[in-house]
Amino acid sequence: MGVPADPNRHASQPSAGPPANDDEPRLLLKLTPGTPLGDHYDTLADRFRPVFARIAEGAAERDALRRLPIEQVGWLNAERFGALRLPVEDGGYGASLIDSFRLLIELAEADSQVAHLLRAHIAFVEQILVHPDDAVRTKWIERIAAGQLVGNAYAERGGNRMGTWNTQLNVTPYGVTVTGQKYYCTGTIFADWTVVAAANPSAPGRHLAVVSTHHSSVSMYDDWDGFGQQLTGTGSTVFDEVPVDTLFGPAEQPHFPESSVFQLVLLSVQAGIARAILADARAAVQARTRAFNTGTGVALRDEPQVLQLIGEISASAFAAESVVLAAVGEVEGLFGQDALTPEETYTACELVANRAQSAVQPVVLAAASKLFDGLGASSTSTASNYDRHWRNARTIATHNPAIYRARIIGDYEVNGTPPATHDSAGEAPSSYVYPVNNPI
Repeated sequence: MGVPADPNRHASQPSAGPPANDDEPRLLLKLTPGTPLGDHYDTLADRFRPVFARIAEGAAERDALRRLPIEQVGWLNAERFGALRLPVEDGGYGASLIDSFRLLIELAEADSQVAHLLRAHIAFVEQILVHPDDAVRTKWIERIAAGQLVGNAYAERGGNRMGTWNTQLNVTPYGVTVTGQKYYCTGTIFADWTVVAAANPSAPGRHLAVVSTHHSSVSMYDDWDGFGQQLTGTGSTVFDEVPVDTLFGPAEQPHFPESSVFQLVLLSVQAGIARAILADARAAVQARTRAFNTGTGVALRDEPQVLQLIGEISASAFAAESVVLAAVGEVEGLFGQDALTPEETYTACELVANRAQSAVQPVVLAAASKLFDGLGASSTSTASNYDRHWRNARTIATHNPAIYRARIIGDYEVNGTPPATHDSAGEAPSSYVYPVNNPI
């Protein structure tokens, strides 16, 4: 089933340690306060850009050699990048949602795979910030502030009916455990914890069990076989009676539009890829001295059609980032609006994410192809690895296919139908095979 993840994978991920405890107990804030610094984004960017630059240095080579970015994740953990959204007084950076996504786009430009593997962690942090239970919120904010990461183990590869899970909880005299096998476990190989979607035989609905990835009964495999985003740890994880640290039952899960956050992370990665395409195309044109015999005979950097192509790629990168940040800004504005019901918030956030996905993906994929149009056959060299941009963008675009998103938008616009909520993918009811009785 693939090669097990290195059991010492966390050795290169230094922890910043837990935040200092105040003398007096203090109630942690539910929401990030306003920006406490003058120009908060520039301050944050100045802190993380040197790390992003180090990550960018070996990105193409890591992709070509399929070398997991364990060391690079460790660099981010050392700076507690995963604590961006936590309030400053709770050990975080107090970043707004839109500023944290701006940084994520910059990280994705450096390495789209490193940004992508943080997807589950980013969504989990948003859920914790609004969780109504003070004890749960305090415990997890302290862990996140210490540099710990959270992964994802929601999906199952097949055999489960839609809205159900083969992975099961088991209530024992010693506590709750979880057993099952998951796939598409993005980020879990790099994380300290992972969130497992499971069924409870004694209670209906989706249950989310948070377990330690360091437990001996957790087996992680780097067996993701997609042609893109190969370094995100999007493979299998097997749980064998693993103790559950925190359990969120259906009634305990805050009504939070998590799917829109998950999707906006992917779109931010797409925007970062577009920026990387522009950077590679620009550098290649600037360095090229040879001219095409079918061109105008001038250096490539002066060739009008090549300059037009670079301009189009630049416009695509600008458009992708602008749409993503506009969508993030809308979603951030919807968080915590008392005037909206949870259902209305969910609908609004889903529509924003769906519209953004429908707009961004074709623009980025087109830019990834245009890169080759102006550089000729030499640009297809595996040494350059320019094709990674298209492979990675195309792979991300397959997540929750855009055709469904566009249909959901159209159904809402024409018929007022709100986006449906499905707790899990699975075998569709129409695909069930029932025995046929043929009486003699």
